[in-house]
Amino acid sequence: MSHAVDDVLELRKPHEMIVMMPRSARVTLTGRRIYSALLQVAQTRLVALPGMPAADFMFEAPLAAILRTTGSSGSERTAAKKYLIEMRSLEVDWESTAPGDGVKWRGFSMLSEVALELRRGENWVSWSYPPTIMTALRDPQRWARIDLDVLAKLGSYTAVALYEICARYRENPSGVTSRKPVTWWVDALSNGPGPERREWRKFKNERVKDAVAEINAETDLEIDLIEHKQGRVITEVQFAVRKKRQAAAPRPLVGEPVDATLVLRAETLGIREIKLEGLLKEFGDERVRAQIEVLERRAANKSLRTIENAFSYLRSLLRNEPAGESAADTRPAIPAPAAPKPEPQAATPVANAEGANWLREQIEAMKKEVAALEPAQLKRWVDQALQDLARKGALNAVISRRAAQGDVLHGLLGSAVVYAYADATYGPDWKIDRQLFDVEA
Repeated sequence: MSHAVDDVLELRKPHEMIVMMPRSARVTLTGRRIYSALLQVAQTRLVALPGMPAADFMFEAPLAAILRTTGSSGSERTAAKKYLIEMRSLEVDWESTAPGDGVKWRGFSMLSEVALELRRGENWVSWSYPPTIMTALRDPQRWARIDLDVLAKLGSYTAVALYEICARYRENPSGVTSRKPVTWWVDALSNGPGPERREWRKFKNERVKDAVAEINAETDLEIDLIEHKQGRVITEVQFAVRKKRQAAAPRPLVGEPVDATLVLRAETLGIREIKLEGLLKEFGDERVRAQIEVLERRAANKSLRTIENAFSYLRSLLRNEPAGESAADTRPAIPAPAAPKPEPQAATPVANAEGANWLREQIEAMKKEVAALEPAQLKRWVDQALQDLARKGALNAVISRRAAQGDVLHGLLGSAVVYAYADATYGPDWKIDRQLFDVEA
């Protein structure tokens, strides 16, 4: 199992939510990290749902899993509980970073409702958002890619706030953020209400310089402060932003790492990482991922009975899933014949092994053919694969982003493209070596 570059805890944060200016109370560093983790979990859930859930829909996850995502320890659990409760009444101004956009939403609470309860000896948090935030989170028109692993490395509130703003300009051809008054930057990078505002010169020396150095050392960005003067007075500020040629060194990996996103998704359903690893070894990454999406949709359906044991339910889904049912399942150890006319039991164990090897060679041959297609031809099969994945409920934000970026020959999307091409070009029987079913007269 490979640890792909895209397999990160990534939040597509709407531009309207990049700048968070507290109005009623201070926001802690841990609190902001927790809120980003809640947004990421909620966005993953919303993408898995066929439509916008009802107004009373509550997201839920183990508190320990949320804390681990933020880089926090279990010792901060008490503080996290307190902050979650306070978040319900905390009001902020949400503001876009685009020139002239100004304040988009004023006076929104960060959460509409939040609850903490003990389930089987473990703390769980449930939460909901105002409808406007739900809409923006589910289908953001413009967003910044925020890596939660990076946020966990940054040690100050100012660094986190500045990184999120600069991440919005990661791909911007201009290479600079919007030019804003110094008072705007103090408010945007402070964790307290406006009346506590510091003078720019002091704020820069006390917080901004360290935040810039930390972002340059710990993230995929390099930023520089640009100050604009009227006479001798600094009146406006912006930041130059560029991606590093080589991203920050990844965290040490031991053996075959489990996809961090998959771990969090499983934990938010109540499945511990150690149990998830067992399923991954038994069934493979792609099948587990597909069935977790099934489980997420099932858990989100409040009209059905609550699942008491998510691990057992997931294991049952995997064990009862017909091998090869998914078009994306290309594991060579599990051939996926489409109901061949000869009786399958006529094949001996040796024939089964030969069939697995034959299927592996067939898939590799199909991959080579697909890779050699002209871009216009390839696009046809990518579009078909996306439709197939959407129909099976397996299309998610990561796959959509890879398709948009042109990375269409790897992972789940790559498998679906190969199958769509091969099925249409050679017929569904391309997966079957009929010589294995020939019976001597």
